[in-house]
Amino acid sequence: MTVNLTPDQIIVWQWGMFSLNATLIFTWLVMGLLVMGSWLVTRRLSDSTQLSRGQNLLEVVVLGISNQIEEISERPPGPYLPFVGTLFIFIAVSNLLSVIPGYQPPTGSLSTTTALALCVFCAVPLYGVQKKGVRGYLQQYLQPSPVMLPFNIIGELSRILALAVRLFGNVMSGTMIVGILLSVAPLIFPVVMQLLGLLTGLIQAYIFAILAMVFIAAASRVDTQKQASVSEVSHG
Repeated sequence: MTVNLTPDQIIVWQWGMFSLNATLIFTWLVMGLLVMGSWLVTRRLSDSTQLSRGQNLLEVVVLGISNQIEEISERPPGPYLPFVGTLFIFIAVSNLLSVIPGYQPPTGSLSTTTALALCVFCAVPLYGVQKKGVRGYLQQYLQPSPVMLPFNIIGELSRILALAVRLFGNVMSGTMIVGILLSVAPLIFPVVMQLLGLLTGLIQAYIFAILAMVFIAAASRVDTQKQASVSEVSHG
């Protein structure tokens, strides 16, 4: 039995140097399902006590993500909810669909997890500059002294790399274990592993989104003491 460690190894179509693998197909499948699902749920939103199951589920997810963002950032979750919420929902749905036979989660591809990590890498300075300004954001790389500039830059890059590799490694290892157990005991272990995989998939989505929010909150955190002193001087 051949076990594909990543969906990148499954080539569906190839013409010369151009190829279409399972990663691209299942990524677009997940995005299509999310777009269609969001349209179906939000087309008839209601503020009454009688809510549809879809709206109930949507409100639970949005409220849960909002509470987590507010606890981490200690700010209103509004500016961060679209980005962090999208990360969580995309990764969670990608992993949960693994119960479908023949489906390969795109999060099991290093290219997908790297793309998600790069999104976080770009979002961190954007939120930081928006909150602190260009000068205020760049000054944090010189803390506690200018000598730390290269180390702070390396640290920024390494944590983004760790974010991508962590998600890829966990999803890939789960797929590999299921493949091995299928060849050993195809009637018993796969059911247990699928249930465990669903739980692990949700946990990985949660960890990725939380770490992304932690990075964003750290980059956009304003020193309240410094802000207060500046305010006193300006009003003095």
